[in-house]
Amino acid sequence: MTNQALIDALRDADAVQYGEFELSHGGTSDYYVDKYLFETNPECLELIAEAFAAEIDEPKLAGVALGAVPLVAVTAVETGRPYVIARKQAKEYGTGNRIEGRLDEGEEVVVLEDIATTGTSAVEAAEALREAGAVVNRVLVVVDREEGAAEALAEHDLELDALVTASELLADR
Repeated sequence: MTNQALIDALRDADAVQYGEFELSHGGTSDYYVDKYLFETNPECLELIAEAFAAEIDEPKLAGVALGAVPLVAVTAVETGRPYVIARKQAKEYGTGNRIEGRLDEGEEVVVLEDIATTGTSAVEAAEALREAGAVVNRVLVVVDREEGAAEALAEHDLELDALVTASELLADR
């Protein structure tokens, strides 16, 4: 799906930057998509929530902490669907939960994520949700960097859907 309004908003928010960047998985890239610039921009959040809402059939949403929390929150408001938050690891205090929020056994959940590069964080979130009893078949991201995430998720029986791909985002470079 090409969403030119979203692409324009990401660019206008200066979320697409060029230079030499180290990525979280240790690789380098000549461009960077700064999720914090688009996740703190009301116009971007509104467009993302609307676009995610149009793509979601599942009754419950899940966001990967910390980056996807604003995305899942605005999408929950847009869709009227409840959500949970998947932590990268169980917290060491309070309830010690890895999944925050109410999740019932057998509930179908879609994982929302900001950017997919290798897919590792999305796979880990989906596996944690599955361990907690959820049915997870799909991950929906704002930007797919097209660097292997779809293949990595497929190995875990997960489909990757993206609002925007790196090819689309960088097309006019």
